Amino acid sequence: MATARRDRLAEHLQVELSSEALDALERARQRMLRQQYDELRRAAEGLVFGRLDGLDGTVRHVGRVGLRNDGDDGESLLVDWRAPAARPFYTATAVDPQGQARRRHIRTAGSAVVGVDDEPLDGTATADLVGEGALLAALDQRRTGRMSTAISTLQREQDDIIRAEATGPLIVQGGPGTGKTVVALHRVAYLLFTYRKMAEQAVLVLGPSPRFLQYIAQVLPALGETAVVSATCDTLLAGVRVGRDESRHLAEIKGRALWQPALESYVASLLPRPRELKLRWEGDFYVIPATTVAQALTSATQGRPYHRARAAFAEQVHHLLADVVAEQREALMDEMEEGFEDILARVDKSMGHDHQSARTSTGSDVNGLLSDEEIEHLRSRIAENATIARFVEAWWPTLDPETLLGNLLTDRTLLARFAPQLVPEEITAVTDEPAGWAASDIPLLDALAELLGEVDAPQPQGEFVADRARRQRGWVYGHVVIDEAQELSEMQWQMVLRRCPSRSITAVGDIDQAEAAHRHTGWAQAVRAAFGDRWTAAELTICYRTPREVMSLTGPVLTKAGSHNTPPRAVRSAGIAPWERTVAPAELAGAAAEAVRQLQQRWHGGTVGVIAPADRIAELHDVLSDVPVLTATQSKGLEWDATLLIDPEGIAAEPRGWNGLYVALTRCTQELGQLILAPR
Repeated sequence: MATARRDRLAEHLQVELSSEALDALERARQRMLRQQYDELRRAAEGLVFGRLDGLDGTVRHVGRVGLRNDGDDGESLLVDWRAPAARPFYTATAVDPQGQARRRHIRTAGSAVVGVDDEPLDGTATADLVGEGALLAALDQRRTGRMSTAISTLQREQDDIIRAEATGPLIVQGGPGTGKTVVALHRVAYLLFTYRKMAEQAVLVLGPSPRFLQYIAQVLPALGETAVVSATCDTLLAGVRVGRDESRHLAEIKGRALWQPALESYVASLLPRPRELKLRWEGDFYVIPATTVAQALTSATQGRPYHRARAAFAEQVHHLLADVVAEQREALMDEMEEGFEDILARVDKSMGHDHQSARTSTGSDVNGLLSDEEIEHLRSRIAENATIARFVEAWWPTLDPETLLGNLLTDRTLLARFAPQLVPEEITAVTDEPAGWAASDIPLLDALAELLGEVDAPQPQGEFVADRARRQRGWVYGHVVIDEAQELSEMQWQMVLRRCPSRSITAVGDIDQAEAAHRHTGWAQAVRAAFGDRWTAAELTICYRTPREVMSLTGPVLTKAGSHNTPPRAVRSAGIAPWERTVAPAELAGAAAEAVRQLQQRWHGGTVGVIAPADRIAELHDVLSDVPVLTATQSKGLEWDATLLIDPEGIAAEPRGWNGLYVALTRCTQELGQLILAPR
């Protein structure tokens, strides 16, 4: 019934969309219909996945979208998984059944039911997972290289975070396999469904790498959400791209929070200082006193970025100049009138009769005073005058953030003045960098672009809100979701905050997997510069993806990484013990190729990934062209059926290598193999 209803609605919408939109109102309507049609089309697979049987005898089916019967009563046929009525499907337990007698998970292929898992909520079931059979079946499926939705198998602790209030920063700590990314993406879908106005501003999803964004690309569209912009911190600033690598030492220096006040002081130093302004208008010079200029500067710069302040100041200059011109004209006419009165008096005296002026005319042609209309016209002419514009530009020039940052980062004197917290050796390291932008420069450029502001107000372009948001650096998002948030530097957190000043932010990550160059080792330290103490913590404690056999290897690694956290509890077993083989360095490439071949045979239809130290990647690429070969950092957030880990000691020897090895060990859903290098 649900499938038939979905098909009828989709056909109806197709007919509606086939007609041509003749005006803006109709185009807006068609955009809305197109979104509804796309949502129904994507819901074709797995349309119905759950059922709730209430203690009062009511039955509700849960699915990807909400559907009602097309009869007069409009009875609910299917409850949208994001609706409040569907929440017991994810949160009801035998201890807290929430009015439910039974929960059923339904697996389908098209409109055919291929699996049913019933879960009584009266205490007779002993499973500690929601829909354990459906969950484990989903976890045992072959990986495709793309993340899929998990709306039918979300667990209670995940659902609690997904439906949490969006009133401030929410920082979610979760170890490997706990579903951090699943939670983050399904939270986006829930928020856009629940808070419709949020869709008008769009949601920003920040991931650690382009590969990761490609991996998750189909999740939100499959959930029916399109008002989403996906990016990395490196691609967030439109028109600027990273052109070179940099050392960890420099990345750490330029990621510190000290750069925000340093750049603010730098831009403030470039504002013009109050002085007397002498402007030429129609052949004459007019003076605006320094005290008046100082007042105009204070007013213009109050709460405005550099270029907007200049525009406000220019407008005041137009008014001030018009007033000076009017005042001088009035004074000149007064002098002329006084002289004319003296002449008349002498003439009257010589002619011997009493002359009395009988002036009845009014206006500037007689008394020198300009009318309000004439002064406004004068201001308009001044505002359109190219000479005045050139004067303002010369005194308060347009600045380019890239040029400005380049000047700062290559000038030891400027750095010592505006970033006095840097020691001389650090200043030298920064100024000696080669040309081109590195990843740590992007947040600095973004901060400068914000402090300078746009020269001209950007015009929104694009049919959809996500297109407009993507093109505008200053776009304010309704919500921001960050995956692998532990990798962000303090300046990158500031970059996020500028795009969401409401602080409606969800950040998920694992502090134990942090590999970036920054120095923080806890969430409080990581977000203090951006949020202070005003943020909420949440935790995911259950590992669904990584088998117990693999998670048992992580304890010593976490200890060596300096972790004080309890690793997540693995709830499933793959039945495959992790294995390792020792090979000579000269035989590594051949051994890796053979191991990958065997893994691909065992996991036919699934995926295999290879993780190795950075200095081994190039040689392995030559012999492993048909599988991803990544560093531990590059593998962050990804998963495969089987992982081949090469030279774990080499990974551990890299900067923050034990954290990297923790990442590498936990990427598989079934099998882990390791190639150990024999001593030379």
